[in-house]
Amino acid sequence: MTNEPSDAPSLTPSTLHETEHWFVLFKPAKMHTVAQRGGDENTVEAWLRVHRSELSALEECGLVHRLDYDTSGCLLVAKNVFTRTRLRHAFSGRGAAIRKSYLALVEGEHESGSFTLEFSSRHKGSAKVTVRQCGITHTEAQVGECLWRVRESTHANHANATLLEVELIGPGRRHQIRAGLAYLGMPLIGDTLYGGAAAAGGVHLHAERLEVDGISVRAGSPAWCA
Repeated sequence: MTNEPSDAPSLTPSTLHETEHWFVLFKPAKMHTVAQRGGDENTVEAWLRVHRSELSALEECGLVHRLDYDTSGCLLVAKNVFTRTRLRHAFSGRGAAIRKSYLALVEGEHESGSFTLEFSSRHKGSAKVTVRQCGITHTEAQVGECLWRVRESTHANHANATLLEVELIGPGRRHQIRAGLAYLGMPLIGDTLYGGAAAAGGVHLHAERLEVDGISVRAGSPAWCA
């Protein structure tokens, strides 16, 4: 089963697909997923407390995973404790598979490919993660795997850029797509943290598709894909 929404952009969260036990929201860019230090209320969690108040008793209002501040697209929310636990296990690779694919606009001209790399946190409070080849780092590192195909080899709004469709294989790691592609010399447009050139709209990364319990949900393309 596939859910295909319109490509119209949204400035606030909206429901893309809903079942008895979970639903998928569209998360706009420039919005945090959960509460930040300092009490920032521009979050999906805060929005859920107002617009889906029946979820307020759940941890993080039922949010199953997170997307970065600049990343738009599919965000999964559970309606009860059992479902949240089940789906969080699935996201961590310890349950039924959840498929996740993203759109990423990267600098330069590239071909389809894949990576299997190790990701580890830097010192406490660092915004970045460290990336290394597998097997040459400490035991706290986590392996992340991606594969991608070229969606567009040229882009109307960015010279010398490639639009990739990236699929996360297995559990996702923090900044896996951003840091992993940058490590390979393919920084995302707008991702200054990992060496990309500054761009309007910030990091050009979009959670385009999420497949849960055999149901595929797609979020319409962001403005920078036009």
